[in-house]
Amino acid sequence: MRIRSNGVELFYREAGSPDGPTIVLLHGYPSSSFTFRNIVEPLAETTHVLAFDMPGFGLSEAPPEGCITFAWIARTLEQALMEMGVSSYYLYMHDWGTIVGYMMALSAPSKVLGIILQNGAAHAEGHGLSWDAAKAFWAAPTAENRASLGEWMNFEGVRNEYCGGLPESGVALLSPECWHYDWERLSRPGVIERMFALFCDVKSHFENFSAISDFHKRRQPPCLILWGRHDTFFEMEEICAYQRELNFVEAHILDGGHFLLESHHQECAALIKRFIGGSYDGANCGQSG
Repeated sequence: MRIRSNGVELFYREAGSPDGPTIVLLHGYPSSSFTFRNIVEPLAETTHVLAFDMPGFGLSEAPPEGCITFAWIARTLEQALMEMGVSSYYLYMHDWGTIVGYMMALSAPSKVLGIILQNGAAHAEGHGLSWDAAKAFWAAPTAENRASLGEWMNFEGVRNEYCGGLPESGVALLSPECWHYDWERLSRPGVIERMFALFCDVKSHFENFSAISDFHKRRQPPCLILWGRHDTFFEMEEICAYQRELNFVEAHILDGGHFLLESHHQECAALIKRFIGGSYDGANCGQSG
């Protein structure tokens, strides 16, 4: 389906009754709403599901020049939700979708019914040593610091988003169509340049860490964390940061990678349905799979 918002046309997937609670699924780099294809139908049994291709990703139009920021993307999705008549929602956030989701939450905290975090980070604890080169580049975007980032916006880099850190038995569970599809989109003229511009704006997320912590402590949204333990981009210490700030955190550490839904979509869908239905495991960190 498509909707026009903030001057761009967005592609989105919708399922379930609008009378039920809404869950907004926010994908990460370099993917699209395609990453949610296996959980939309089961979630739609009990919830109203909305999964957008964020502007510049998948089948959605790209942001205009000068608007390639996470704040602009968040405003665009907020306007789309307003036009759809959605006044409150659960946020499912993965990777860069975590940045967009928290910008939405900080803009309208009363609309957030709860948080589902899947391999994303909103605290310093979640960003380990692998982020040092990025932070150095953001502080001083010199040619030397850019070179230290390495080449990662290429086919092998996209494949690594899915396969990095996984044992061969884990890679065998993945569909290679995923990274081929993402690379086909990423390799279109001008897309890599726009994605790198967004990468440069990730620093705005780091600047929001204090505000996000205040949001957690003040609003106390219930939180479900689904974590692929082989993730090479974010540290599991992120889970402890959530537990420090929130009264209720249900966490499940699963034997998957950064794109957990590619190997554990059935388990994740069941946990999300139970979480939104109000049947919680408690505030302790659990491990399964």
